[in-house]
Amino acid sequence: MKSTNVARNVVTALRDMGVRHVFGVPSGGWVDYMEAIRTTSDIDFVLASHEGGAGFMADICGRLTGVPGVCFGTFGPGATNLATGVGGATLDRSPMIALTDEMPESLRGRTVQMGIDHQALFAPLTKATMRIEADTAVDTLRDAARIALSGRPGAVHVGLPQGMSAVAVESAAIGAIAADPVSAPAAADVDALVAAFAAAKKPVLAVGLGAVHAGVQDSLVALAERFGLPVLLTPMAKGMVAEDHPNYAGVLFHALSDTVGLTHAEADLVVAVGYDPIEFNYESWMKDGLALANVDIAPADIDRDKHPVVAETVGSIAPALDALLALPAAAKDWDLAALQNRKAAMFAKLAGRDGRFGPCAALDVLRDVLPYDGIMTCDVGAHTHLIGQHWRTPKPGTQIMTNGWSAMGFGLPAAIAAKLCRPDTPVCCVLGDGGFLMTAGELATAVREKLPLVIVIFTDNDLALIRIKQEKKQNPIYGTPVRAEGTIGGPSLFGVPVTVARDPAEFRAALQAGFAADGPVIVEALLDSREYDELVLRKDKP
Repeated sequence: MKSTNVARNVVTALRDMGVRHVFGVPSGGWVDYMEAIRTTSDIDFVLASHEGGAGFMADICGRLTGVPGVCFGTFGPGATNLATGVGGATLDRSPMIALTDEMPESLRGRTVQMGIDHQALFAPLTKATMRIEADTAVDTLRDAARIALSGRPGAVHVGLPQGMSAVAVESAAIGAIAADPVSAPAAADVDALVAAFAAAKKPVLAVGLGAVHAGVQDSLVALAERFGLPVLLTPMAKGMVAEDHPNYAGVLFHALSDTVGLTHAEADLVVAVGYDPIEFNYESWMKDGLALANVDIAPADIDRDKHPVVAETVGSIAPALDALLALPAAAKDWDLAALQNRKAAMFAKLAGRDGRFGPCAALDVLRDVLPYDGIMTCDVGAHTHLIGQHWRTPKPGTQIMTNGWSAMGFGLPAAIAAKLCRPDTPVCCVLGDGGFLMTAGELATAVREKLPLVIVIFTDNDLALIRIKQEKKQNPIYGTPVRAEGTIGGPSLFGVPVTVARDPAEFRAALQAGFAADGPVIVEALLDSREYDELVLRKDKP
């Protein structure tokens, strides 16, 4: 007699690898897996309102826990809906296992309702795509998790053929899950890095998401301090160096990036540490001819005709930094006092100001009210560019955004997942009214899960980034107003109370009440979007 079935083996394997939540919208083929989740300890199914939201939730679980997040979608439209969140995990470098129904072997290639090739659908959106077989389902999940976690993390798709869930099989244990080891960089490459760094008069550190994954924060700060180096961050590397650190030079690509550009325009070498161009291509900000030294697990993706790559250490990041730290301490030619003055002027421009209530003042108030160990997620829009430069981020993972995939609708599902993963941590999200409309249904998920969560909506009735681009081209404003005027509507949405704030004082009071509440709360800030015009979409390249 077989001891279990495929569904139970799959669910037990997910639980034993550390998965605590599976997000999705169920199907008939998912029923056996749902029953296995219901009757298995330490793992729960979370019903999302839309499969795209489920994908975003799984992404954030992967980011915060280091265990692949898991989501599910059914045939056809379920899978295509899920695909938005799956692509997000891959390009934002979050480990994920995306599960979908698949047709049984006898129907593959046939004309069938809702039938498309899920393997083909997910191939360009994932690191790998595969499907289970009854007797080897656990082995497949082990492979999927290893691939999702290895190198630059990302999503792996696993198809669940319909009708296989109830097949009787022997119980199988998944065992330990580990990413593929990262090899040490070649000694000759490290020597080249040391030589290039020693010869440079004004090297600048450009730090990306790979450095966050490598956990080299202390080494980076020590390197900057030892040699008096400015540190540039990509948006998703926020928190690697504190904004008030004397060597902090700002965030690339986001608000007032022209001010940040005044620093890297002086450099004679960019030392890129874990820099992932999925956030921002080198050529978009580096002056032509500026040399690069790459320290990462992957070769630099750069136009080598414009930018000489004078050193490239491919492999584990820490040994390369250790080699630089072993050099005798000697300050490079940077004027750190001038850097401090430039940074102070930049932050002064980003501070809240008198007059009409704007997004800078709203972020100032939110930063003051949210405890420093709290988590803020944000959606995509003009406000994201302010957050990237202006939001004080004490450590990685306390500000969560999408900057590789950059999908609107990300912020609310991300906050839901963050609260599920960190139930004792204050969590809020900042959404534009346009992005909120894309996933407003996930409010029902927050209510169902009884999550204390503050949902901040910046209402300006404007897709501001696109409107600014229209005006820069001297085009009429067309297709970007969210509504003529007014609020998102009503004192309650999906059972979530809404408080409207029209000035900083009202906003502060509403936030304080929201963080004291025992369930989800919306705080809607009615803002003037014209404040964005002089702050975002500045020139990145000198």
